[in-house]
Amino acid sequence: MGETDSPFGDLVELQVPASSAYLTVLRTTAARLAARIGFTLDEIEDLRIAVDEAGAMLLPLATNGATMQCSFQLHTDILDVVVSVPTEQADLPGRGSFAWTVLSALAGEVHSRADDGRLSIMLRKSRG
Repeated sequence: MGETDSPFGDLVELQVPASSAYLTVLRTTAARLAARIGFTLDEIEDLRIAVDEAGAMLLPLATNGATMQCSFQLHTDILDVVVSVPTEQADLPGRGSFAWTVLSALAGEVHSRADDGRLSIMLRKSRG
């Protein structure tokens, strides 16, 4: 992408082993992309923690040897993040849990979905 190209609308997708050792890759990517669209340092840090928390919530539910997928959709003032793992469980992370409350406070909008053997947590962090 050249210097004059717009990053807005870009989609970045990652696949990493479903292991806590690789959550740092997701956190770092989230921070860099948030900085690219002008998030403040506090907003970037909130997003980093939210992405880490979403991944940590999904890891215990992932099948053995699974790959965690993460997509980042860039918009003018919004970064949408979807973290997902394959699972044999249909139980979504509890919305009443402390972890979910923290996630919602950090990311703004948070949703979860179980679909075709995958659990996903979707985050929407707005700038400003």
